[in-house]
Amino acid sequence: MAVGLGVGGPAAAAPARIKFFVPAKRYSEALLDVAQQANVTLIGAGACDGTARGISGAMTLAQALDQLLEGAPCTWSAVAPGAVEIRRRARAATPAAPAPPVVSELLVTATKRVRDPRELAVAVTAISGQELRGRAAADVADASGQFAGVLSTNLGPGRNKLLLRGLSDGVYTGRARSTVATYLDDIPLNWSAPDPDLRLVDVERVEVARGPQGALYGAGSITGVYRIVSRRPDLSRFGGELRATAADTRGGSPSGAVEGHVNVPVLRGRLGLRMSGYEERQGGYLDDVNLGRKDVDETRRRGGRASLLARPADDWSIQLTGAAQRLRSRDTHYTRPGMGLTRASRVPEPHANDIAMASLTVKGAWDWAELTSSTGFVRHAFDSIYDATEVQKTYTDIADTSIYTESNRTRMLVQDLYLTSRGAGPLDWLVGVYASSTKGHSPSELIAQVNLPSGVIEGMVYRDDRRDRTEELAAYGEVSYLLADDWRVAFGGRLFTHRTRTRSLVVSERFPRRSLDRESHFTSFSPKVSLQREFGEGDLAYLVFSEGHRGGGVNSSGAKPHTIASREVYQPDRLRNLEAGLKLTALDNRLAVNSAAFYALWKNVQTDQFRDSGIPYTTNAGDVQVFGLEGELAWRWTENLTVQLNGRVARADTTRVNTDFVPELANGLPGAPPFSGGAAVTYRREVFDDWLLGLAAETTYVGRSGVTWNPSTLPKMGGYFRNRLVAEVSRDGRGVQLFVTNPTDAFDDTFAFGNPFNPFQDPQITPQRPRTVGVTLFAGY
Repeated sequence: MAVGLGVGGPAAAAPARIKFFVPAKRYSEALLDVAQQANVTLIGAGACDGTARGISGAMTLAQALDQLLEGAPCTWSAVAPGAVEIRRRARAATPAAPAPPVVSELLVTATKRVRDPRELAVAVTAISGQELRGRAAADVADASGQFAGVLSTNLGPGRNKLLLRGLSDGVYTGRARSTVATYLDDIPLNWSAPDPDLRLVDVERVEVARGPQGALYGAGSITGVYRIVSRRPDLSRFGGELRATAADTRGGSPSGAVEGHVNVPVLRGRLGLRMSGYEERQGGYLDDVNLGRKDVDETRRRGGRASLLARPADDWSIQLTGAAQRLRSRDTHYTRPGMGLTRASRVPEPHANDIAMASLTVKGAWDWAELTSSTGFVRHAFDSIYDATEVQKTYTDIADTSIYTESNRTRMLVQDLYLTSRGAGPLDWLVGVYASSTKGHSPSELIAQVNLPSGVIEGMVYRDDRRDRTEELAAYGEVSYLLADDWRVAFGGRLFTHRTRTRSLVVSERFPRRSLDRESHFTSFSPKVSLQREFGEGDLAYLVFSEGHRGGGVNSSGAKPHTIASREVYQPDRLRNLEAGLKLTALDNRLAVNSAAFYALWKNVQTDQFRDSGIPYTTNAGDVQVFGLEGELAWRWTENLTVQLNGRVARADTTRVNTDFVPELANGLPGAPPFSGGAAVTYRREVFDDWLLGLAAETTYVGRSGVTWNPSTLPKMGGYFRNRLVAEVSRDGRGVQLFVTNPTDAFDDTFAFGNPFNPFQDPQITPQRPRTVGVTLFAGY
């Protein structure tokens, strides 16, 4: 039966009246009775303590909830068609602007349903856009320290890769599919390219689901999902905001950014438009003494997003979204030990990373189920240039310098359609189908340069013109059942098939032409099983087994074929994860603790590596097992002061070595320190009557780790802190924010890699950005 509830409150149409009968009992049990009788999904029933008086009679769902919760320590709101959330009532002493939420207080959709993460048998963390802005976090690199187990390499903007739980397949990006699936709303953005490094403008929240998510998300989520949830158009009111930032880096050039958004209800209650845009300049701080260039590592980033939301009926919505970002870096960020903030290059090494996407999402609901259809098209293009002079003798004898150009053009068409059960009964289910078609064109060249008085003459001495096409089809589902005494068991899985065709033509000045045309096919099943127990006050204990996978492929690059035949291909890999977790709240919900212990067995780990000539290829390193423990804690010490901690400790051991790759594997995974963690202290209070003062201090520690798998060539990096201080004063959406990053002006090696054409393994380091002081002015309405 229809209950007349839409997102954010009662629908415009007259709500249906339902005959309710709920006897006096605990609030959590009475709320479940109401949800079952109205056939809606209930979230957070454990937030209500005490005994309800009971209700009886014909009324709307809204009337029933209002009557049942009159005088209760909790309240309700409609958060989606057919979904009601229960929350504790705010205290009278709560300031006008709330303190930061405790761990995972936001609702998430990481499991393709609107849920409170404290009720899920998944390690999920969500941080609101408001909290990200309050800590001056502009992108994933800034935000990563606020999530347990999230690391980002630091080759440079648009060149980094995300790592979850220390489950690293290596620090380089190549043809192996990404281990972390990056999503913008319901559409995946990345394939094998570096993270697109989207600026976090006008976002509702950022979600991270750790551990294999193969059952729901398929290949590319072998270690988890990073999801940016944008703010949807508001159909009821105009709104907007404008923010302008200026910053100065010690010894570098100034930085600045302008960003804003506007929301327009075209047809109030039925049609709305939301648009956002930004322009940013990250000033450089490295001087090239050889080329006579100052602040060479400058990066510029610009982009925007537009969403049109239509609600033709109370239980149906259609959203069309377009987004794009253009990123340009003048040079890389690495240098040599002992050179401080200078470098001595033969040639510049610029980088570009552009992404554009369009999506259509249709959502609807009936009495018994909810439907979501997401269709998306993504175009991701990136280009890098490296100094290849050290290896040019392999290809030519006449060059003074040489460069290696690496390009990648990926086009991805995605369709995801799934149906979920509706209501608060003991049985909950989800079924879906998924299809994607990905085309990649990745030409790479080595270009010899001859310096003449009249200028530089360039000539191509090596080229690999490669094209890949991958088709993926999958059917997936999950069913859960509520047993007696708050036990819930769930079974799910994904049946999938990948088909890839690779074509390549390799030409070079010295070696015979080579061509390749090969197909591969991979079919398998990724299961998921979980058992959870809910306790009073919303506490949860769970046990889950899950899997992730990636398909295999072929290597084409290199002027000569591989001397080891097995390196001409790389095999599929699979990660099996067994995890036990605990989610607790205490002290009147002012203390929240999320923790998980996990064991991961990663078979046939794919890794992107480089040949002796510097040309990339992909291979399998072997089998690795990882034992880990992660945790997040949030303590609202007072109504104004909040302390948050997160940490991860893990141990990786090799169980099998692919001796065709290396004779032995180093202890630990590349780029994955045994320990990482972070802490943040946030203070907010009213000042000068209706002004709000916000103070935040944040620190993140990244431990020591190696760069390569080979213990004989194992440069170390890490063992440093990243710190940030923020102060903000605001009123009615207008204010000023001051921030300082790296306030101690520490000089640490954040990433001991920069250029793969380094046959003599000369040390390379990437220093932290020096102390940066900035100010942001903002105004909203």
